[in-house]
Amino acid sequence: MSIAHSSLNHRLRIPLAAEVHSRPSLRLMGPETLTHLAVYSREDRGVDADHGTFQHELLAALCQYFGVASPHRDAKYFFHDFGPFRLQWESHTEFATYTFAEQRERAAAIEHLFDQVALRHVPEKWLHSLDGTLMAATHVVMQHMSATLTEMRQQFGGNLLVGSESQNFAKVWTDFAIAPDGFGRVVVQDTGMQYQQAGRLVQRVLEVETYRMMALLGLPRAQQAAPVLNGIETELARLSLDMSDRVDAPNAAHGEDDESHLLQKITALAARMEKLAMENSYRFAASKAYYRLVQARIDELRETRIPGVPTIREFMDRRLAPAMNTCESMVRRQEALAERIGRTNDLLRTRVGIVQEQQNRRILESLNTRAAQQLRLQQAVEGLSVVAISYYSIGLVSYAGKALKAAGVPVNPDVVTGIMIPVLVMAVWLGLRRMHHKVSSHAVESKRA
Repeated sequence: MSIAHSSLNHRLRIPLAAEVHSRPSLRLMGPETLTHLAVYSREDRGVDADHGTFQHELLAALCQYFGVASPHRDAKYFFHDFGPFRLQWESHTEFATYTFAEQRERAAAIEHLFDQVALRHVPEKWLHSLDGTLMAATHVVMQHMSATLTEMRQQFGGNLLVGSESQNFAKVWTDFAIAPDGFGRVVVQDTGMQYQQAGRLVQRVLEVETYRMMALLGLPRAQQAAPVLNGIETELARLSLDMSDRVDAPNAAHGEDDESHLLQKITALAARMEKLAMENSYRFAASKAYYRLVQARIDELRETRIPGVPTIREFMDRRLAPAMNTCESMVRRQEALAERIGRTNDLLRTRVGIVQEQQNRRILESLNTRAAQQLRLQQAVEGLSVVAISYYSIGLVSYAGKALKAAGVPVNPDVVTGIMIPVLVMAVWLGLRRMHHKVSSHAVESKRA
């Protein structure tokens, strides 16, 4: 029973299984000459979505020149034998690599190792289309040879030579420098490599060079961020000192800048810090990842020291590691400064909150004072109201007594009026008092509700 096209398969099973085979190493049989190009996506093209389009356009243009069908736009790997040379193309997250390989008929003399390179078959018009995108360019020569250390140094212009023996079947020589022709140079001295060993070894060496350059992209960002962070730290120190002065002398005159103004400045600093971190976080993280890949590829070389020559690992530890440490320290510095700004912001917000609470307390005290004054005024008005209401009520009683006397009822209006004065006053006072308590109880119940 076959399940190659069965619905039993998960939709990602086939592509995931093929992923581990997506970037095989070249099959090399010396003598070989190779040219390796790492093409970075143009930064002025905008979003990352243009990366694949740009890289496939370059590959399609090269294939069209030689009359070869280009791969699908979703392809991440492409290999084709163009006749004069073989091409291996790989698409990565930020760059694509072109490895041109040409097998020589016979080994070249030591002084003519780089006279005939595989890139000579590629049209110059296509090379010019890489304007501003070439991140790494390296010529590699792999062949059997016997050469002294002095002769090998001459092939690298007398630069500091880096080399090592890899697993007792090859020696790798380079200087990690750019020669006058604009290319780096690597010599792989075959001392007995077996099937596929040559391809894997060359691939690891080229990946060390490519990932090294990609890792170093974070260094300019770190160098540019340093003065910006210095300025932010200086401004933060000044604002912190100003805050300290206000705490030590809360009643002193500090000019026009109050706590709200300080809070605005701290918020502006936090925004600047966030913008800087957002601009650099991806690049620093990518550099860290590329550096790990460099270390992993060096581990896979399993180097053995050649007397008098530093190994690739020693060279990277001495030259690349400090740059990566600079990027890492800048990441930690950004994080620490962001935390300091956050703490200062919290302290200042707390102080502003305390000041606002004090202002609110003074406002409440003023309201309480006014309420007490209104209460006393209300009590005075109530007293006058008792007098006024009693006066008019006594007048009505007097008129009623006079009416009864006129009707023949034996009553003295003046006596009745005199007797009713304290009764009416007391009744009016009690009535107003009761009404006041009733209104107050309703107010208390509404507040509780």
